[in-house]
Amino acid sequence: MTGRRREYDESDVRVRPGRRGSRPRTKQRPDHADAADAMITTVDRGRWTCAPGGDASRPPVTAMRARELGRTPIVVGDRVGLVGDLSGAPDTLARIVRVHERTTVLRRTAEDDDPFERVVVANATQLVIVTAVADPVPRSGFVDRCLVAAYAGGLSPVLCLTKADLADADPFAAAYRELEFPVVVTRRDRMPDRLAELLAGRVSALVGHSGVGKSTLVNALVPDAARAVGVVSAVGKGRHTTVAALALPLPEERGGGWVVDTPGVRSFGLAHVTADDVPAAFDDLAAAIEDCPRGCGHLGPPADPECALDALVAASLLRPGRLDALRRVLVALR
Repeated sequence: MTGRRREYDESDVRVRPGRRGSRPRTKQRPDHADAADAMITTVDRGRWTCAPGGDASRPPVTAMRARELGRTPIVVGDRVGLVGDLSGAPDTLARIVRVHERTTVLRRTAEDDDPFERVVVANATQLVIVTAVADPVPRSGFVDRCLVAAYAGGLSPVLCLTKADLADADPFAAAYRELEFPVVVTRRDRMPDRLAELLAGRVSALVGHSGVGKSTLVNALVPDAARAVGVVSAVGKGRHTTVAALALPLPEERGGGWVVDTPGVRSFGLAHVTADDVPAAFDDLAAAIEDCPRGCGHLGPPADPECALDALVAASLLRPGRLDALRRVLVALR
């Protein structure tokens, strides 16, 4: 055979049936300047329920994520931009075209060595850590971890001690009073009025172990919430009654706001938090830790003998009890 080269023409071209045409593509996307602001209240299998303008009195809107957002995570509490049908009528669907920058983020990992962060709630102003004083017994380690997550995420913590009709709440509450955040004590036979006052006009996330009474609190705060109340088992471990985060509107006659009921958790990993994140959340400590040596864990001697927080105590600029309480929380990172 000779090495003669074959010549091709248009008769050699084969077009597969059903193939899309080669239409011109562009990376330019519409800016959606007319997108309406909304707040995410629930997430369920690729669909997001939104409160237009963050107003619970308007019909909720079901939306999907626009293609241009790709896999951008969208969680309860996120402020988003919506286009499309915003009537909230049955069988209508809007599109989420924008996710606004978050002001606060509550994150957790499944375990301390888990690199995958889970964003629980976005843009909440405070974290209500719910724990029972009995049945099940309170666990300071879990409370400390939640405090660390709150400080690292920019949320103001509130400790809510439930079931005070079963045991005295003061011994457990005393360990946290030096950190100067609200500690609320509730009973099952009374309305949680003090807690309602703290929640009014704010977006607040509730977190706690299963069985501590989160859903009972939500039912009292939001009478038409109809949240299931779990039964605590004989071994003191609660059954999960909330399976996904859900934002519920608080009554307008009590100041409005939103409460986010989150699933009961058995662990609160802190792989995403550093030792500086906790003291940096306190106005009176943030500047001081800048004088600490690199890598300081702020636990004091012998682990951190040159921690600048000890110098504040020596200069009578920081109460020893307040520093002790802070360091007990920091131990949760170790």
